[in-house]
Amino acid sequence: MKYKLLIVSILCTMALKSRAQQAVQDTGTYNFTVADCVNYAYNHQHDVVNANLDVKSAEYHVKEIIGQGLPQVNGSANFFDYLIIPTTLIPGSFIGQQGNVKLKFGVTYQSTLSVTASQILFDPSYIVGLQGRKTYQQLYDRSYTRSKIAASVGVTKAYYLVLVGIEDLKLTQANIDEIKQQMDETIARNKQGVVEKIDVDRIVYQYNSLITSKENTIRTLAFDYQLLKFQMGMPIDRQLTLRDKLEDVQLDATGAEAANDTTVYHQRIEYGLLETQKKLNEYDVKLKKGQFLPKLTANANYSPSYQNNNFGSLYGTNFPSSYVGLSLTVPIFTGFQHSNQLKQSQITVLKSENDLYDMKNNINLQISQARTSYVNGLQTLNDQKKNMALANEILRVSKIKYEQGVGSSIEVTQAQTSVREADNLYIQGLYNALVSKVDLDQAYGRIK
Repeated sequence: MKYKLLIVSILCTMALKSRAQQAVQDTGTYNFTVADCVNYAYNHQHDVVNANLDVKSAEYHVKEIIGQGLPQVNGSANFFDYLIIPTTLIPGSFIGQQGNVKLKFGVTYQSTLSVTASQILFDPSYIVGLQGRKTYQQLYDRSYTRSKIAASVGVTKAYYLVLVGIEDLKLTQANIDEIKQQMDETIARNKQGVVEKIDVDRIVYQYNSLITSKENTIRTLAFDYQLLKFQMGMPIDRQLTLRDKLEDVQLDATGAEAANDTTVYHQRIEYGLLETQKKLNEYDVKLKKGQFLPKLTANANYSPSYQNNNFGSLYGTNFPSSYVGLSLTVPIFTGFQHSNQLKQSQITVLKSENDLYDMKNNINLQISQARTSYVNGLQTLNDQKKNMALANEILRVSKIKYEQGVGSSIEVTQAQTSVREADNLYIQGLYNALVSKVDLDQAYGRIK
């Protein structure tokens, strides 16, 4: 007994520790890579969750189709209390009387129980349904994949937007630190009578502008975090930090080298969805053709019947009946409805073929556009990096000339403005390059 109590105590302690650890882990604070954010979106993002539910619903629909071919059994029960028993008129000659004679047929209480079973033996609609059930399921599976891809694209772009915002804040802070030092030196030199008051005003104006820009960037960055969490399906009040850095993102021209692949559209989920829809439309044509064929069903019934004028003895005597049989339905003339329905379905298949051809051209155009945007984005980004370096070098030389008395404060101010403009163009170019990389991967079907 003591050993049993000891074991129970140990198990309880382990359970409490496990719950305590889970409580500690679920703090509402997350430190995610871009892959972590995407995986989180797969389980929480609204459209993805609903698409997954559609997949499960499709599974039940397939089972429903299969179930139509299984025996169908129904039961029924009836009870009647004839307050007035029905009267029937019969010719009096039947019993040697003149005219019609009124007779009451039946008893006061009647009850019937019935069990009916049916089984499809041949039904073209059911056969086509069985043939197309996997294609039907595939349609929702691919729709689910499309939702996941859309979530991945949205989350990745939002993640990059936050990374770029962090980089923008770093550059802004570096400019503030630089100009703050210069401002302090200028103010000190003004007190010594070396520089004019207008030089102080110029640099203070630049400093205040940078402070305002920093505050705006902080507010924008906070919203960008909320946008990322929204794209992930995460409550925006949760704490999220990013583990990946900008230097972890590979930006090179090798990602656009597969331009000569003429079958790349097969990698796109949109093309696969249209292929699946075309197959379903072809099954619909088979379904419409099946309407011209007969249907055969087996039927069986067993019905015990009870009748008595005394309610207490109603179920004392049984008068059963039963049957088995076949039901054959042969369409003879339906007002040309089936023929017209078949022609409509055939036209739908032709439209599906046109949609596939158009999608192929559309995908090829998207790839060409994405490649151009990506290559241009890389070129622009590289140019902006060079311009940043040049702007900082111009600022460095302008400060030296100003300190040596051979330059003006206006030159320094203009150089500071050029540095900020170069930083802004670099930030914009960086984001454009990152987004174009995501668009390129999506165009090539690399995002699964």
